[in-house]
Amino acid sequence: MMEQVQIKNISYCYDGKKTVLKNISLDIFAGEKIAVMGANGAGKSTFFLCLNGIILPDNGEILLYGKKIDKKNIIDLRKNVSFVFQDADNQIVASTVLSEISFGPMNLKLPRQEVQKRVQEAMEYMNLTAFAQRGTHYLSGGEKKRVTIADSIAMKSNIILFDEPTTALDAVHQQMLENTLEQLAQQGKTIIVSTHDVDFAYRFAKRVILFCNGEIIADDTTENVFSNEAILKKSNLKQPILLQLQKLLEQKGVLKQCNQYPKNIEDFKNILQ
Repeated sequence: MMEQVQIKNISYCYDGKKTVLKNISLDIFAGEKIAVMGANGAGKSTFFLCLNGIILPDNGEILLYGKKIDKKNIIDLRKNVSFVFQDADNQIVASTVLSEISFGPMNLKLPRQEVQKRVQEAMEYMNLTAFAQRGTHYLSGGEKKRVTIADSIAMKSNIILFDEPTTALDAVHQQMLENTLEQLAQQGKTIIVSTHDVDFAYRFAKRVILFCNGEIIADDTTENVFSNEAILKKSNLKQPILLQLQKLLEQKGVLKQCNQYPKNIEDFKNILQ
């Protein structure tokens, strides 16, 4: 796989006092589905802000497609990495859905025809065409979330960061969101989610990065991370329900021990057969 972003020993300190990132190094590859996890204050949000170019690290390097990012070319990082906030109200700046989704592409100073094309495609993808002239303040929480995702689609970002994407969504809208994330991943987008929801992370992600006190304490496959009870305890995380259930049934002799990891109910049905 191609390396999209290389992060080399980055650190960040707020107000010269509180160090929130400590020598973070990792590579991000095209098409990955990554869950970034850890307790509150572990450094996840600051990591996202650096990855999106909202802030620059105090030390270390961020490379985009092999090119070092600095103040002069940080716009390249912002073009390629978009950020969907946890609270859509903190992201939406325009009064209508159409103007909101147009905002990003217009700031790229693209030709008007290209802006219109991107906005139309994004609205169709997120099923928002009928909402084009709707006031953003009249939208429901789920509709606002769809608008913020459409913002990223219109920017044609290769990497999309989602901060706690399932928070405050009911079961129906959460399933719709997960379907959208999966569709974006299938289109080749790199999807990185920051979440406390271990069941969602277990279903969706292929790779989990665990932060603790500003450092990465685990970076491995979803199965390996969630099978490591010691590292989960250190991160104040529980095992996903399906993994707990599988382990219990194996202990009771209902299931034979196997190397399969059911990610959803259908997977679980298959190992019961």
